[in-house]
Amino acid sequence: MPDAVNQIPAPAVDGTWRRWLQTLLRGALPGRCLVCREPGAGGLDLCPACTAALPWMPHACRRCAQPLPTGDPVCGACLRRPPPLDTVIAAFDYGFPVDRLLPRFKFHRDLAAGALLGACLARATVAAARPVALVPVPLHLARLRARGYDQALELARLLARHHALPLRGDLLHRVRPTAPQSRLDAKARRRNVRHAFAVRCPSEVPAHVVLIDDVMTTGATLHAAAQALRRAGVGRVDAWVCARVR
Repeated sequence: MPDAVNQIPAPAVDGTWRRWLQTLLRGALPGRCLVCREPGAGGLDLCPACTAALPWMPHACRRCAQPLPTGDPVCGACLRRPPPLDTVIAAFDYGFPVDRLLPRFKFHRDLAAGALLGACLARATVAAARPVALVPVPLHLARLRARGYDQALELARLLARHHALPLRGDLLHRVRPTAPQSRLDAKARRRNVRHAFAVRCPSEVPAHVVLIDDVMTTGATLHAAAQALRRAGVGRVDAWVCARVR
């Protein structure tokens, strides 16, 4: 006997019909864990074991999000050389299962993984200072064409909806292509993204923005973006990321 889904007629489907169908199927079919495919639980597309394994960020430096063993607000490196970011919030330390989900979202169009990570970042930033606007760290046009979507923009859209904040995806753009940061050491990463960003309409910049990106490793990309915003007159630049690599 054909299943119920196949019996649903398929004339033109508007947004209301799609939402109704998705709600119906979500209630009828148990969600599956995005990591191990076991049944999901707790309203997340994760099983109880993978949910328990989530590496939520412990106490960390407020300027760079590196975990700190003490209760100090700022690490020694940021005290010696203050970065161009006022505050960085990372939802997770870069470990299992986030290290499985982030590459799938970033490189393999797994938007379900992106939605899960974005929901977790929204939870981690509930108490954060609210900016005038969210600004995704942009891809260069050539890489955007090759990849087909911008993962930072997808995260920023979710966070803008969740926190009811303006999204300024038009404010910052990448003015030249850069080599993939993952192939470079820390010094080369800084050189690779130096002056890679510029601000459109610098006469109309918000006073306080939050940069949105998927992951922070050395911070070179976020720092280059923050420096471009500060040169344009932005007074405060924060960053929210899904994960921080130690």
